[in-house]
Amino acid sequence: MPHPDHEAPTLLVRRARCVATQDDERREWQDASILVRGHRIEAIGPADALPDTADTVIDAQQHLVVPGLVNTHHHMYQTLTRAVPAVQNAELFGWLRGLYPLWARLTPDMARTSAQVAMAELLLSGCTTSSDHLYLYPNGVTLEDTIEAAHSLGLRFVASRGSMSVGESAGGLPPDALVEREDAILKDSQRLIERWHDGAHGAMVQVALAPCSPFSVSQDLMRESAALARSYRTRYAMGVRLHTHLAENDHDIAYSQEKFKRTPAQYAQELGWVGDDVWHAHCVKLDDEGISLFAATRTGVAHCPCSNMRLASGIAPIRRMLNAGVPVGLGVDGSASNDGAHMVNEARQALLLARVGRAMQPPEVRDGKRFFGCDLGPAEMTARDALALATRGGAEVLGRPDIGHLAVGMCADMALFRLDTLPMAGGSVHDPVASLLLCASPAQADYTIVQGRVVVREGQLTALELPALIERQQRLAGQLVRCG
Repeated sequence: MPHPDHEAPTLLVRRARCVATQDDERREWQDASILVRGHRIEAIGPADALPDTADTVIDAQQHLVVPGLVNTHHHMYQTLTRAVPAVQNAELFGWLRGLYPLWARLTPDMARTSAQVAMAELLLSGCTTSSDHLYLYPNGVTLEDTIEAAHSLGLRFVASRGSMSVGESAGGLPPDALVEREDAILKDSQRLIERWHDGAHGAMVQVALAPCSPFSVSQDLMRESAALARSYRTRYAMGVRLHTHLAENDHDIAYSQEKFKRTPAQYAQELGWVGDDVWHAHCVKLDDEGISLFAATRTGVAHCPCSNMRLASGIAPIRRMLNAGVPVGLGVDGSASNDGAHMVNEARQALLLARVGRAMQPPEVRDGKRFFGCDLGPAEMTARDALALATRGGAEVLGRPDIGHLAVGMCADMALFRLDTLPMAGGSVHDPVASLLLCASPAQADYTIVQGRVVVREGQLTALELPALIERQQRLAGQLVRCG
């Protein structure tokens, strides 16, 4: 329905070459316009049927318009430890053990700056909504450091209050110096929800509770965090969600089997960590039983293809999840296990990795004949499938019915990509949507619009000077790694 405030400022994206709405009919408009009033879309359709003027007008004749991309998993502070030599070739557990001592030196200034760097990368790649999983709080760091960063750049933000409470001395993976008392974690979690969580349409900040992983928190903390989050269900239209890592690699599976005598999915179910208010990161090793459980309970998955490849964790069975009905979105994951935060690139990698994964499946025997898992072949993941993961899929995983596709009444979050660029040359004339995902050079957004506000204009951030941010990040990254 139209925005009730007819005095609100208007914005017109005029005569876009193509608008890939990702709406319920998956319509793709040619020569189309989008009229925004305030923070909502007021009209969308053929350009000749919409006004030609507004308070702000963007000429989009050379652009593809897509819904703002949604990032469902990140550790933004890790932009400070990208490409650290000691862990360039490590798998998950060794990678963590190598980086914990560096992350223990994190300061509030480092947390804010690294979050701004991550958010700048995301916005410049067309991402309008991102979650962040901050699970360590040394030296006075608070979740507010990242919330302030989101405010400064205009990014829609799900601030996940992560936690670690089981250190090495108690059989966990993190050093004891980085874990917190569980009563303190729960007290701070409640404080953050009361202070920051917004459950209304168009919310710019929400809080999720996110005990880090089976190997760094207790079962009691998992249960009590779930109970705390769910105690707010009647207060907020969009409630407080739950997030953690699950079934990331073979070592993760072995830990769960040895410690809990359960598969990761069984562990999650036993603790009440399934449901449409829960999403798990990675799930590379989620078995058929787990996939069926997640589908039946509408438990979400954050698929992180670049990180999974970087750490050699494996190939998540995304097509099986989607076919079963599991909600799946994309996550760039921590920038020290991805070394980047480019959402178009993440979608492209999801597309390519799914196709490779299909080809690598062992043969099935049917009626005495061997089939090598290539029934779908390259159609295992199409370009439009990948775009759906990056938009509607992410919105569903984060419990946001107000974002993820372009339609009347939805939040005005969108990304505009130029079609007359070198990577698109020779492709966009055939299929603008597929060209965005198949081009070898991941596209940078020409415009990114969040809540009706232009936050990237002609490829430049509108809220801050990028050179100064980069200089500060370089200085702090050097301090973090070299001090001590």
